[in-house]
Amino acid sequence: MLAFWIGYFADLIFGDPYWMPHPIRLIGKLIEIMEKLLRRKDSSSSALKFSGVILLVGVVGITYLVSFGILKMAGLISPYLRIGIEALMIYQILATKCLDVETAKVASNLQKGDIEGARHAISMLVSRDTEHMEAEDMVRAAVETLTENIVDGIISPMFFIALGGAPLGFAFKAVNTLDSMVGYKNERYLDFGWASAKFDDVVNYIPARLTGMLVVVSAFLLGMDYKNAARILVRDRNNHSSPNSPYSEAPAAGALRIQLGGRAWYFGEMSIKPTMGDPLESPTTEHIGKASRLMYLTSFLGIACASLKLLF
Repeated sequence: MLAFWIGYFADLIFGDPYWMPHPIRLIGKLIEIMEKLLRRKDSSSSALKFSGVILLVGVVGITYLVSFGILKMAGLISPYLRIGIEALMIYQILATKCLDVETAKVASNLQKGDIEGARHAISMLVSRDTEHMEAEDMVRAAVETLTENIVDGIISPMFFIALGGAPLGFAFKAVNTLDSMVGYKNERYLDFGWASAKFDDVVNYIPARLTGMLVVVSAFLLGMDYKNAARILVRDRNNHSSPNSPYSEAPAAGALRIQLGGRAWYFGEMSIKPTMGDPLESPTTEHIGKASRLMYLTSFLGIACASLKLLF
């Protein structure tokens, strides 16, 4: 448990330094190598799905075994060395401050009136087109990114760390990285990435629903509209293409009294997505700051709950 708290506070203090090599990049490189080995151009749909299952099992298994082996060897040398290395691993798994820093860049540029700078900042966070975005669109996108990632960037990793330490936390991050790299519903990855996308939904299922409750409690403790957060969570929890994302986004929209979703541009064409929340207030940069505070408190409640599990 000591390593858990050290890693958590290290993340809050230091975030993700750009100069430090990150293990997630190594996982990404492993995915690229295995994809080249497993993919065949003339493969059938079922063959591609089977190759995708091999990719999922291979990447997650290797990630778990490597991190477990490192901690095992460290423990044989010194229990203190093991605690230190596991704390470093947990620090690299969590992404609380990183989310705050990156979304704050959007708010800062908007406050300065630098629309192009804000568009560049939001383009680093979302896959949608940004050249058509106005200020309100960018605020919504920043809040959506921040609140969606409360699940897979904070609470889900904490959930699996509590169950199996840093190795299981890294195994979760491997699943998450697989989904972000091959879990697309396009011609290239529809079959090959099917297993990774589905398994990402499965592993986030319980943490996402826990996150929804934690966001409502955080809204109450921060003096936000927690009643509206709970109402919107129940009403709009299915208003998303993901079965898990709305469990953090919907209550956040309710707490902030804004509407998320709606219009977005992809490949030059506008798409209208289902909405979460009601437009009781117009989105402003202040809502990005409020969403960040909501995220921080939710992360603290998350590690507090995980610590109770470790104690009992």
